[in-house]
Amino acid sequence: MFRAITTSTLLVCSLAYSQLGYSEGFSGNVSAKMSMFKNEAVAENQDDLYSSIAFQPKYTYVWDNNRQIFGIELFARVNESLPSTTDIRELSWIYSADDWEIRGGIRKVFWGVTESQHLVDIINQTDFSESFDGEEKLGQPMLNLAIIQDWGTLDLFVLTGFRERRFPDENARLGFPLPITNGAVKYESDSEDRHIDYAARWSHYIGDWDFGLSYFYGTNREPGFVPSGNSANHVVPIYEIIHQVGFDVQATIENWLWKLEAIYRDGAKDAKSAEHAFLATTAGLEYSFFDIDNTGVDVGLVAEVSYDERGDASTTPFQNDSMFGIRLALNDEQSTDALVGVIYDNDGKGKIFSMEANRRIGEDFKLTLNGYLFTDISSADPLFYSYGNEDFIEFELGYYY
Repeated sequence: MFRAITTSTLLVCSLAYSQLGYSEGFSGNVSAKMSMFKNEAVAENQDDLYSSIAFQPKYTYVWDNNRQIFGIELFARVNESLPSTTDIRELSWIYSADDWEIRGGIRKVFWGVTESQHLVDIINQTDFSESFDGEEKLGQPMLNLAIIQDWGTLDLFVLTGFRERRFPDENARLGFPLPITNGAVKYESDSEDRHIDYAARWSHYIGDWDFGLSYFYGTNREPGFVPSGNSANHVVPIYEIIHQVGFDVQATIENWLWKLEAIYRDGAKDAKSAEHAFLATTAGLEYSFFDIDNTGVDVGLVAEVSYDERGDASTTPFQNDSMFGIRLALNDEQSTDALVGVIYDNDGKGKIFSMEANRRIGEDFKLTLNGYLFTDISSADPLFYSYGNEDFIEFELGYYY
């Protein structure tokens, strides 16, 4: 499948060069990251300090009066003490007409408006080996038709092949609470990772309101887990076939942002191996103070609440939680910004403090600081209890070209 996509895309690229009038560009970044953990690792095979270098080159070629675009974005991380990882984040071709677009290849598509989690974002698989917060995604092979009209934009997707969720290596910190049997995976569909998935999303805006309504049928991006028959205490990921309806809306009213994401999913088993449909929501607001005392500094106050009607049987940690945060943007020459927040378990099972800050250095460098602090994590929350010892801070220096 990947070979076929690569061959067809190279053919498109070669034909494009034979035409007059085109533009092309190389961009990307190289970054060095260091993660330091406050407490000594519980497992003997884990360290307190990890370092790595990541490469993310990107090439874009535009021709046919800007109607056609070919793009490729690769990713590789070389770790000092862990296995290296690679991925094709994007390898796609886009053709744009006046009121429709067709996009094919390996792409990343983002849906969602809330800060603490993105319930409706289901097209791409999560790369947990790269990011603890689940924000990093793997490229997804697809064919996407977008119909652009006055009544909104309708996106239709055929997702040609499934990608398993990528978990941290067993020697890495912030791994999955139970050991995962290497190379073992189960599927509900007889087609396994060759199952063809389908999705659609209608998006539009009316005045200050932006909203989207989505539908997905196919292999669940969020795996369940079943005991391994070969290794004691090990588990095996299992991917079921699901139906999911999603709705997201954001209203921008003066200094206020009002946000909501909601899903209804059917077909997946919960943490107690029971299968039933469920509703989950994340709702919140953000109020911004702009140009405080004529300094150019903007401050935003963020608050969100997450609910999953599966309760303790939820397969995610956000079944009854609140998030509060402060967003800071200095709007200076170095584009300094920061987000400090806390996620509070409303059932009294713990708190997670987080911080993310960015600052440009010169024209080509950017320094990023991330940190997490886990406090009062209860053993009744197995998804986060294993993280109670994993307070860490992370520095990353990137060169952008």
